[in-house]
Amino acid sequence: MAIIYVCRHCSRTVGELDQRTVDETMLGLDRLTEQERMEMIDLKQNGDLEVQTICDDCQNAYNLNPQYHETDFLIQ
Repeated sequence: MAIIYVCRHCSRTVGELDQRTVDETMLGLDRLTEQERMEMIDLKQNGDLEVQTICDDCQNAYNLNPQYHETDFLIQ
């Protein structure tokens, strides 16, 4: 099983961990609310866990252009 981190804004793969078991505490996933879990974590049919995050480029774009928070995706 892989844990794949994908930017929620540009869909770029940020990182990937190849793990047989997932320790939610080690990954910090235990701190998410139920609503956040539903929005950010997706269990794929092949058993991979996809976690929505933000990449450095998109974070920098938001920092420089706060009005971007009004859009769902930076790349339209």
